[in-house]
Amino acid sequence: QIGDWAWEHEDPVSGEIFRGDPSEPSRDYDGCAIRVIHYDWCERVRRLGVAYGIAGEARYAAKARAILMAYAAQYLQYPLHNTRGEAKIGGGRVGSQTLNEAVWTIPMCQGADLIWDVLSEADRKALADEMFQPAAREVILPHEMKVHNIQCWKNSAVGLVGFLLGDEALIQQAIDHPIRGYHRQMAEGVSPDGQWWEGAWGYHFYTLSALWPLVEAARNCGMNLYGDALKRMFDGPLKFAMPNVKLPAFNDSGEVNLAGQAPVYELGYARYGDARYLELLANSARKDEMALWFGADVVSKPAGRMWQSINYSDSGYAVLARGEGTDATWLCVKYGPHGGGHGHPDKLNFVLASQGDVIGIDPGTARYGLPVQRGWYKTTFAHNVLTVDEAAQEQAEGKCLAFGTAQGVDYCSADAGGIYEGVRHVRTVAMIDENLLVFVDQVTCDRERVMDIGYHQRGMWASAPDGKPWAPPDKDGYRYLRDATIRSANGAVLGLAVREGFSTSVSLAAGEDTEVITATGVGSHLEDRVPVVVFRRRARQSVFVWCVAMNADAPELCVTSGGSESVVHIGQRTLVVGRDGKVLVRK
Repeated sequence: QIGDWAWEHEDPVSGEIFRGDPSEPSRDYDGCAIRVIHYDWCERVRRLGVAYGIAGEARYAAKARAILMAYAAQYLQYPLHNTRGEAKIGGGRVGSQTLNEAVWTIPMCQGADLIWDVLSEADRKALADEMFQPAAREVILPHEMKVHNIQCWKNSAVGLVGFLLGDEALIQQAIDHPIRGYHRQMAEGVSPDGQWWEGAWGYHFYTLSALWPLVEAARNCGMNLYGDALKRMFDGPLKFAMPNVKLPAFNDSGEVNLAGQAPVYELGYARYGDARYLELLANSARKDEMALWFGADVVSKPAGRMWQSINYSDSGYAVLARGEGTDATWLCVKYGPHGGGHGHPDKLNFVLASQGDVIGIDPGTARYGLPVQRGWYKTTFAHNVLTVDEAAQEQAEGKCLAFGTAQGVDYCSADAGGIYEGVRHVRTVAMIDENLLVFVDQVTCDRERVMDIGYHQRGMWASAPDGKPWAPPDKDGYRYLRDATIRSANGAVLGLAVREGFSTSVSLAAGEDTEVITATGVGSHLEDRVPVVVFRRRARQSVFVWCVAMNADAPELCVTSGGSESVVHIGQRTLVVGRDGKVLVRK
């Protein structure tokens, strides 16, 4: 800090120092620091209220009152502004969005409620007229987002103001409004499988964090909103977690450590009593605020889970899994809805985990303002999918064509839907056993096209056929490759070292001439380099047959393709895949 409400801002990578410029919103770095201070004060109000409720000491209530009254005196003096500095609907006063305003308002309401009995009538009126009512009615309510995670935060803020002040109209707006209210959010936003509709696990828990303050406030006022849809939001992550107890980084989300979400399951267990939540609680330190507020005395000895394959057709995810505990092999194919503004153009993408590591990765997301977010993370090429003509897929919804088990082989087959005009892609994945996965990618186009099947895996290149340097095109996704080489091949075997004692091989079956491109792409940041292999063909129709083998020699793949089906021989098994998605397994 270099002055009153002024700071120097240091780039943690380069060490370069920046000064804030409030006249230019994109460089209002001090405004970002001030927003953090606003959030700190609202959390203090809530914590002081909790301390007063526990200890009954007047000094805690007095400090909370002092903060609240200071804001009541100042709130209307803060200019309404959005992220561009404009005084428009959608902006805030303490922050630059209605989202910021809502996130700030919720703990302010909770803290005020906890000391309401020590406030004078004049205090209460000032808080209502000068802060809470203007925040709810003038800032938050005019900006409507229908079914969206941000709207859930806004509903909670408006509802909590309503419950605090006894304002039935605000309560109705938050819960019963037909377009944006709580009941609409739950009816349309939560899939039958329990995942929030935007398809990103980070936003699933972000939404859950937005929902519970309203639901709990309603419960304290005699209104039960703890219905089936909300319970499905607690249950869903338990279904989709990988063996390492993390959720895959699909859409605008990084990997989510389910163990780190244990605090919200304190509330889930307190209200629903579901014994499945106990494993998370038993493995948690339980020293967080949710444990203080809602925690029950529980004892659980987690048991090793036996993994099995399952298709979640409502959400559009097919899971192939074998093994026990954290060492199991787990693959999830994503074929369902796009996910709105937080979706990625990556139909039939997959994430692969084995022996405690996530190896076949989804890159996840970056901060939205960074060029790499749209230049890499939100491109088709950054995922384990088909890219045609080096262009992004269209937003699409695929469908599962076949899912089952035969001759000890678990399999799924899915159609990508309308990802490109004139293109059909059917991907079949067969889990032969815990150490071998076979992929059959059938691509049909209306004319000759460039087809790229990409696979991104954690680790380091250990072996690859000789190649020559390759200059990637200056296009989204491709331009972020480094150390790219290319070679022409009819079949290929590539080795990768994941870590000491764990290696994989990626094999392409012979049959059609293919350009095999190897390089490194982007992982969690620009300097986190992840090996990527691209199988490239130019054709109107092609079948790519390839496999990933864990800690085993690459199997010999032999494939013949006819007009309606592909026959793949893998050791003692034969996999017959029809273009209609039907799968047969023979020994």
